[in-house]
Parts: sequence; structure tokens; C-alpha cells
Amino acid sequence: MADPPAPTLNARQPRAIHSALTVLEAVAELGPGVSAQEVSARLGLSRATTYRLLNLLVQDEYLVRTPDLAGFALGTKVAQLAAAAMPRALPSAARELVGAVRADVRGGVHIVKFERGRVVVVDGDPDFPLSDPVRLSREPERYAIGRLLLVTAGASGPVIDAASADLARWGVTRQLDEFAPGSGCLAVPITDAEGLLAGAVGYSGPSSRVAEPSDLAERLSAAAARLGPLLT
Repeated sequence: MADPPAPTLNARQPRAIHSALTVLEAVAELGPGVSAQEVSARLGLSRATTYRLLNLLVQDEYLVRTPDLAGFALGTKVAQLAAAAMPRALPSAARELVGAVRADVRGGVHIVKFERGRVVVVDGDPDFPLSDPVRLSREPERYAIGRLLLVTAGASGPVIDAASADLARWGVTRQLDEFAPGSGCLAVPITDAEGLLAGAVGYSGPSSRVAEPSDLAERLSAAAARLGPLLT
């Protein structure tokens, strides 16, 4: 069966999306049980528009109706978004280990987890921050960390096939000089107790160290092996 066509936006939809988000914010501010009339008065929207937006948000599980059906409250999808946005905290033993690795390795050392096919940054190096965490999530194939995830997921293509070869040879995936000349990154797998990919130790620094990564890969692989039990 063919995939359904991707949704498209017309000129009016961005305004409607903004209005829906404003309604969502109003429910959050006014608290559980707020009525459609109260939301309408707060935002200066017509009752018809307010009811329509509230019903759409209920349908998509961003809002729920209260048991008496007289009001509205935040729904499960809002809770999921909030949980996804919360920063992860490393256990103290893992923080000590990562600190030691950063002191030993010249360059950025980043710890990520792979959750539901997504890259989640658990601890980015504050001294050598990731260049663009949002782009890492949206275009994982551009980064060594994302390539590791895609290789394990069975993706294919010239970039991923090259990453798979790197993983077989060095135990890492790499990216060299693609964003800035002389800079690159690599990623070492973190596995769980069953040997399944759970995350990665990422490194960013001079491409000369990424091009011939034997020594660096050995150090980061040792750290990844110790981090596995602490993070999974």
C-alpha cells in the first residue's frame, strides 16, 4: 500500500496553528477545569473558534475533558513533550567517568542515548558544545553519532555504507571535514546488558585524529564499556 501523501500547509494554516497553541497555553495558565467560555474571554476569541480549537486539541490528545465535561485540562501528549524536553542527568559515577575522559581527550566528548529511533543528548561537552543539536536530530546522517544509529537500524546508502565499514574496521563511525575544514567527529557504541545499542560516546575535534582513530577509538571504547551499565 502506498504511503499517504505528506501533509501540506496552506496560507491560512500557520495562523490556525498559532491560535491552537495559544489556546493550549491558556488552558495551562488557567488550570484544570477551565471552561471554553473562560478561554474565549482570556484570548478574545469568538466562542465558535474557541470550541473548534479546543475540540481539535482534545481529538489529538493535547487536551482532555474533565469528568463532568464542563472543562478542559492538559492531555497526555503535553506530558510526553514535557518529558522529552527535560534534560537528562548522568548518575554521579558516570559524571566522574565522563569528566576523566574529557580531561584525557583533546576535544569535545558527548554522551547520547538512542530512544525510539531518536538521538537524545544526555551530556554535551560544555567546553566543546555540539554545533547543532537540533540538526543532529533532524539530519542524523550528517553526524557520526547519527550514522551509528542508522547503521544499527539497517539503513543503507553511500554514507551509511561507509559508516558501516568504519564501524567494522575501527569500532567507530566517522565524519570528516563536512561542516568545517579540519574538523570531524566520531561515535563509539554504548550497549546495554544484552549487547544492544543504547547510545554513544561522541567525539568532536581535529579531523586528523578522526581520520586515523585507532588510539582515540581505544580510549573511548573503554569508556563506553564502563558507561553501559551506568546508563542502561
